[in-house]
Amino acid sequence: MEFDFPLWPELLNKMPGEMDKPLISRRLVDSDSSLAEASNEAPKVGILGSGDFARSLAIRLVGSGFSVVVGSRNPKRMVGLFPSAAQVTFQAEAIGSPEVIFVATFREHYSSLCGLSDQLAGKILVDVSNPTEQEHLQHRKSNAEYLASLFPTCTVVKAFNVISAWTLQAGPRDGNRQVPICSDQPEAKRVVSELAHTMGFMPVDMGSLASAREVEAMPLHLLPSWKVPTILALWLFLFFYAYNFIRDVLQPYVQEGKNKFYKLPLSVVNTTLPCVAYVLLSLVYLPGTLAATLQLWRGTKYRRFPDWLDHWLQHRKQIGLLSFFCAALHAIYSVCLPVRLSYRYDLVNLAVKQVLTNKSHLWVEENVWRMEIYLSLGVLALGTLSLLAVTSLPSIANSLNWREFSFFQSTLGFVALVLSTLHTLTYGWTRAFEESRYKFYLPPTFTLTLLVPCVIILAKILFFLPCLSHRLSKIRRGWEKDNAVKFTLPMDHASTQKTSHV
Repeated sequence: MEFDFPLWPELLNKMPGEMDKPLISRRLVDSDSSLAEASNEAPKVGILGSGDFARSLAIRLVGSGFSVVVGSRNPKRMVGLFPSAAQVTFQAEAIGSPEVIFVATFREHYSSLCGLSDQLAGKILVDVSNPTEQEHLQHRKSNAEYLASLFPTCTVVKAFNVISAWTLQAGPRDGNRQVPICSDQPEAKRVVSELAHTMGFMPVDMGSLASAREVEAMPLHLLPSWKVPTILALWLFLFFYAYNFIRDVLQPYVQEGKNKFYKLPLSVVNTTLPCVAYVLLSLVYLPGTLAATLQLWRGTKYRRFPDWLDHWLQHRKQIGLLSFFCAALHAIYSVCLPVRLSYRYDLVNLAVKQVLTNKSHLWVEENVWRMEIYLSLGVLALGTLSLLAVTSLPSIANSLNWREFSFFQSTLGFVALVLSTLHTLTYGWTRAFEESRYKFYLPPTFTLTLLVPCVIILAKILFFLPCLSHRLSKIRRGWEKDNAVKFTLPMDHASTQKTSHV
C-alpha cells in the first residue's frame, strides 16, 4: 500500500522556529484572513470527532499548514467551536478526500463508524484515544488493535495519545514534544511521523501495533519516577518527626510535667524538615560514591551495577528536588517562628526574668557569632540548592553542554552538601557533648543526620588523591585491571580532565 503526499516535504522544510511557535488563539486565527482560509493546495487531513481534543487538533493542524475537514454527527452545532479555516461537515462527507484521518472518539463509539467502512478502505486511521485505568485492565486488546479489527481494510496507526489538548494549542515548547507512534505498516508510520514533525513534535517509533497497549498505558502512570523518592521522603519525615516529638514534646511532659504539645504543628515540623532535606541531599550523592568505589574494587567499568544501585542512580534528580522542596519549606517555617504567640510570650518572660535578676545587658559573644554564621551558611546552602533545582529542569538542562551540566549537578552539588554540613555543625556546636541534650538517652537529631554526609565528603576527598583519581580516570576511559593491554593516560590528563564521581 503506497501513500503519496507530494506537498508534505514543503511543509517539512519550514523554518523550525515557525513550527515551534505556540498557536495563536482562535479569535486571532479568525481575524487574520491569511490564517482563516486554508490554501487549496494544502494537504488535507480528516478528523472524526468534535470533542475538546478534536478541536485542539484542528487548531494545531490548521496552524501547521494543513487543510482540515472535521466529521461530526451535528456539524451545524459544532461549526462555531472550530477555526473558520477548518471545514466542519457530516462524517460521511469528511472522509471522502483525506488519506489520513484522525479518529478522535472514545472506544465505545468505534462501532458507530462501521457504516463508513467502505469509504474508509485503504486510508490511514490515526487512533488518538486513551482508555481509563479500569478499561485498560478490562480489555485485552488496545483501543488501536480493536479499531484495526473493526476496519481490516484500513491501516491503523497509534499516535498523539500522550499529547494533551493544551499542548496542541499552546505549542510543543510548553509540553512534551515526543509522540510515540506504532503501526504494522512502516509506510503509514512514516507518513504520520512526517505529519507529527510538521506540527512541531518529535515522533518516536515504538514498533508494531502490538505496542499500542504499552503506548496507551503511558498516560495512565502518575509520576512513576517520583513514587520511590516520595515514599522515601515521607518515611524520613515520619521517622524524624516521631524522633523530635519524643525529644522535644514527650520528654518534657513525662519528666518535667511541662505541656509543650503546642509545638507539634510548627516547631516540630520545622525541626524535622531540615533533617529530611539534609539526608535526601546526601542520598543524591551517596550512590555516585558507591558506584565509584565499586568500579575501583572491580577494576573495570564494563560490569553492571546491582539493580538496586542502578535504580538509585536513576532517581537522584527526583530525590534532589524533594530535598530542595523540604529546604525551602524549612526556610519559610523559620521566618514564621517569630510570629508565634508562644515566641512572644517567651520573649516577654525572658525580659521579666532579666529585670528580676537585675541584669541590664544580656550578650553572649559566642552565641551571637554562632547564630550569625549558622544563618549565613543556611542561606548559602539554600541558594546553591536553588541553582541545582533550576538547572535540573529539562528546559534549562537542554540548553547546557555536558561540562556545564556536570559542573552544576556534580561540583556545585558537592558544594551544597558541604555548606549544609557546615550549617548543621554550626547549629550543633558543642551540643553533642552536653549531657543535658540527650533526652531519654537519645542523641540530638542533628547528630543522626551527619553520618552519611560526612562519609560522602570523606570519600570525595579520598577520590581526589592522585593514586585513586588516576586509577578511576583510567577505568572510566576503558582500562581494565585484568586486561593484558596496557593503558596509559596522557601526561596532562590529570590537570585537564575533570572527573565527576557522581
